[in-house]
Amino acid sequence: MGKERWRRVASAVWRSVAVWAVSTVTMLVLAGILPDFRLQSADGDSATSIAVTAALGAGAFGVLSSVVWPLLVRALLLVPALVLGVLVFFLNGSLLLLALRLDPSGQSEAAPETAVVVAAVMSAVASATGGALAVRDDDAYRRRLYRLSDRRRGQAPPPGAQSAPGTVFLQLDGVGHDVLVDAIGRGLMPTVAAWLGEGPGARTTHRLAPWRTDWSSQTGASQLGILHGSNHDIPAFRWYEKDTREIMVCNRPTSAAELQRRAIEHTGDGGLLTLDGASRGNLFSGGAEQLALVLSVAARRGRANRSRAGYFAYFSDPANAVRTALSFVADVGREIGESTRARLRKQRPRVGRGGLYPFIRAFATVIERDVVVAAVIGDMFAGRASVYADLVAYDEVAHHSGPRSRDAEKVLQRLDRSLALIEQVAEHAPRAYRVVLLSDHGQSPGETFHARYGLGLGELVRAGCGLPVPRKARRTHSGAEARAAVLAALRRPVEEGGEQFRPTLPPSEPIVLASGNLGLVSFPDVPHRMSREEIDARHPALLTTLANHPGIGFVLVRSEEHGGLVLGAHGAAIPLDELDDGPGPLADFGVGAADAVRRTHAFPHVADIMVNSWYDPEDGEVLAFEEQIGSHGGLGGAQGRPFLMSPLTLSPPVGAGEELVGAEQVHRVLRRWLREDDGPQVPVGDGAPLDDSRSA
Repeated sequence: MGKERWRRVASAVWRSVAVWAVSTVTMLVLAGILPDFRLQSADGDSATSIAVTAALGAGAFGVLSSVVWPLLVRALLLVPALVLGVLVFFLNGSLLLLALRLDPSGQSEAAPETAVVVAAVMSAVASATGGALAVRDDDAYRRRLYRLSDRRRGQAPPPGAQSAPGTVFLQLDGVGHDVLVDAIGRGLMPTVAAWLGEGPGARTTHRLAPWRTDWSSQTGASQLGILHGSNHDIPAFRWYEKDTREIMVCNRPTSAAELQRRAIEHTGDGGLLTLDGASRGNLFSGGAEQLALVLSVAARRGRANRSRAGYFAYFSDPANAVRTALSFVADVGREIGESTRARLRKQRPRVGRGGLYPFIRAFATVIERDVVVAAVIGDMFAGRASVYADLVAYDEVAHHSGPRSRDAEKVLQRLDRSLALIEQVAEHAPRAYRVVLLSDHGQSPGETFHARYGLGLGELVRAGCGLPVPRKARRTHSGAEARAAVLAALRRPVEEGGEQFRPTLPPSEPIVLASGNLGLVSFPDVPHRMSREEIDARHPALLTTLANHPGIGFVLVRSEEHGGLVLGAHGAAIPLDELDDGPGPLADFGVGAADAVRRTHAFPHVADIMVNSWYDPEDGEVLAFEEQIGSHGGLGGAQGRPFLMSPLTLSPPVGAGEELVGAEQVHRVLRRWLREDDGPQVPVGDGAPLDDSRSA
């Protein structure tokens, strides 16, 4: 045991010396190239003196990076993540200037802007050198990534746990089944293709299956159902609750915490990840103790809030910070260039992509991706039994560039490289890992409702009510999951900018909310859900205006005579219990639409009027009520058809000829997989059925 310990110490010393030597050489090279960076006095010095100066400067910079940088990063988390790119370069350059000041020779100096460049290059070179040397030593590589993700177990793993395989669930947010199949066929995702037995390196380790979302095809409903076994009473991404007089929004921290509490109360089950699990980049915790960038705990204060643990741990390494910051800045530039190109070419459909959007996009495609992937790698080296991580990059880009745009394809390629890295790291983990790939919903293309008709849903509702219509429509928030990740990265989470969660409209006026191509209309002065008869008596033209508009597919209301009622053009009015005989306005929306509408109609907080946009089954287009050309949230097209890709060593998700329907059934499938091969036993309460049948 003593010899092994000394071997590890010697190996660590050797790597440190090697990194120091390479850093010294790098500093000498940069001093010869950059005019504002010198390591000698004005009168000149001997080569030996210059080398000693470089060695001392490199050593001081290395020590400061190891000791001072983590403290700076902790302070850095006090400021918004969107200024991270600038601060990383500034702080790293400041450390180099301090290192040069500490040099006893007093000969070295650098201009501030040059110090930023030198520090960035030295950090990158040192990281590459240390990583290359560590990879050759499995133990060292494991310890490095373990420290990077700051994994600290609260207790020892159960006996025999390391012999059972662990499971990593990776959610590619917004990637529909058809988009994934197309990307594989076009060679955009070679790692995924190889798992399915296609392309170079094919080994057929996984199977691919589609599944069907509920009416609310968005991350809040899907992920709550997947992680906690219930998405009951989630009618949309945002909705008004008459009993509390508040608007619930799935990516609002306090709303996410409340929705998670309700789901746990409804099922009696803490979640999919309650035993030795980790939740990374998600809206909800899944019951895991290990958390990073999880929105439902982002509103907490104090030591109990672990949502940013992986964020801090990742950026504690200055090389990681510099590399990610460089990629962040590059992606901001890429987005500005692509949006300018689309505008000059007068591309249609198109939405505004200015303001803070380039920075939000870069956060999703770079910072959130890097932090979550690093956290997953750390979890694997720590031997966690189950990990669930959400990568939101594709969803954010597809909203604004389109689901099959060149921008979105590039994001898929980069996500595939992240999957390849996780696959490679799994070979060094202390236990075998099964990687399950899935998505929470897809995205349907199409221009916005406002762009096609010159008015938004809110304006149409006001016109139907006989209320004055503003000349300029107020834009709705996109609700993309990247904004939730940004909020969770901050010390003091901020709600969506400018959105009012206690409406200030006159109580007699309707509240109109949008969730992709799904609209919700509520009358706050009426304490119960209004019936069709009450709405007609109050606003005789409203329901007719909505149902007959060419941009509206169908409308759901409550009828005192028929119960749930689906309204469509030309006076169509079909009770929910008669939809199986004749789907009427739901005919174009495909199999399962009637069941999805019936289920949502039974929710306690369903809106007075539920409005689903028009859908073209030939080209798969919908009309978003938000500023999105790739949208999800309602019925129609690819948005309701995500995928589930699982290892062949696990049982098939459903039997032959059966269809996987709803996020709650996906939860039961994932829970069954965790039980297989003597894996972790997820606690089940009275409200969580063991069978895989569809619950109402």
